[in-house]
Amino acid sequence: MENETIESKPTNVTKSTESTESTEAESTKNNSVEATAKPSEPRRAWADEADDDDELAASSPSPSPSPASSSLGLDLDELAIDDSKKKKADSLDEPEDSNIKAVTSGHTLYSTAMTFEDLNLSTELLKGLYVGMNFKRPSKIQSISLPMILTPPHKDLVAQAHNGSGKTTCFVLGMLSRVDVKLREPQALCICPTRELAIQNLEVLMKMGQFTGITSVLAVPEKPGVGVPTHKMPPVTAQIVIGTPGTIGKWLGHGKLGMRALKILVFDEADHMLAEGGFRDDSLKVIKAIEKVNKHCQVLLFSATFNDVVKSFVSRVVRDGNQLFVKKEELSLDVVKQYKVHCPDELAKISVIRDKIFEYGDKVGQTIVFVRTRTSAAALHESLAKDGYVCTSIHGTIDHENRDKVVKEFREGLTKVLISTDILARGFDQSQVNLVVNYDLPFIHDHRAEPDYEVYLHRCGRAGRFGRKGAVFNFLRTDNDYVLMDKIQRHFGHQVHEIHDWRSDQEFEEALKAAGLL
Repeated sequence: MENETIESKPTNVTKSTESTESTEAESTKNNSVEATAKPSEPRRAWADEADDDDELAASSPSPSPSPASSSLGLDLDELAIDDSKKKKADSLDEPEDSNIKAVTSGHTLYSTAMTFEDLNLSTELLKGLYVGMNFKRPSKIQSISLPMILTPPHKDLVAQAHNGSGKTTCFVLGMLSRVDVKLREPQALCICPTRELAIQNLEVLMKMGQFTGITSVLAVPEKPGVGVPTHKMPPVTAQIVIGTPGTIGKWLGHGKLGMRALKILVFDEADHMLAEGGFRDDSLKVIKAIEKVNKHCQVLLFSATFNDVVKSFVSRVVRDGNQLFVKKEELSLDVVKQYKVHCPDELAKISVIRDKIFEYGDKVGQTIVFVRTRTSAAALHESLAKDGYVCTSIHGTIDHENRDKVVKEFREGLTKVLISTDILARGFDQSQVNLVVNYDLPFIHDHRAEPDYEVYLHRCGRAGRFGRKGAVFNFLRTDNDYVLMDKIQRHFGHQVHEIHDWRSDQEFEEALKAAGLL
């Protein structure tokens, strides 16, 4: 129930930019008050792989929409989503959020918020929720977590809940509600693992906060040669900063991002931000920089998944905070029907995409096809394009301008099929996506027979957003694919239905009917 549509005109929203093309930390180049940014590519992580044997390349964060600054080489208005081009959903279904376990710290009593008025929000924020966001009432995760976020003494929070349950609204509303509009310096900071997620979160912030007068800035990499070098940019005065760890770290290192007035720090996709293979070192540097000058900053950690290793680490970062967790077995998103399709060879996989997904997918909404490597994404796109099928693809080596264009066209519904590496597996919200295809099953880097359960769950979560119906088709070709699928079924305690004949129109039709899509 959160970012269903994105408004192009932010109200008093400031944006910022930076350049970069590195793979480890983001390199520099940047902005100031009315500008926005573009990202780069980070280190080895979960986003995509160069080829079957190379290491993973996590994609970097992203920009957002607003009045463009010519010196940045990026027209922010071009990133804004044109709602008139989008197919509107009939309604937002309230997801069955499952049993959320709340563990509170200390003696503060929290009441569940049945309405947004129960939260004592400003008139401007309520208007943003009802008029800007079109919300009617809080989702389950929102009704439980928002009182914890907004009630003094503003304790830290570690929150886990289903994909599509409304987590973004929780931390965006938390940030907006804590800002003193009269104080022109950073008061809220949100750190995201990818460019696309940073852009998306800023778009939600601008829409929700459009009546408040609160300013914001996007801290993501810009392409080389564009913008102002970090050491020459003016100090950030925007009240909310959303960006990626490398760029934010660079701003901090050059003294451009003040932390003394910071009231709230958010880690989106926190499991990845604090995982060893993710951005743990960068995240810890930010936390330590804040602790040096500010002892009263509330920390919010949000994600759909937290494995035991990350949970243990988080407990050391957040020593006296509240917690919300969903049991592992309840994270399988029962609203999404999962299927396994035996494909004897690569040509069979392409044939299923071409003859089944394009044929039926157009009738049920949009489709994301997940592949494991950048090479696979490019090859599949080229193969389908040669046969005259219209689709787009996105991965970490595509330049930022084209990545923005691909995402924008998909969000507006101008393209129906998007081929992606795991760069869009986490947090990407598009309500019209009802089909997900795992062209390649995700596995742990250097452990081909060990599934990446979190990535699988996040991929499935791109379909059936906000409680809607969805279907996931898993392509199985090799013996290793079957090993991975068996482990996934056991891990989630869920038997995945089988489509016995990849050539059968009838079986695919019956699968989509069973998923409630036909």
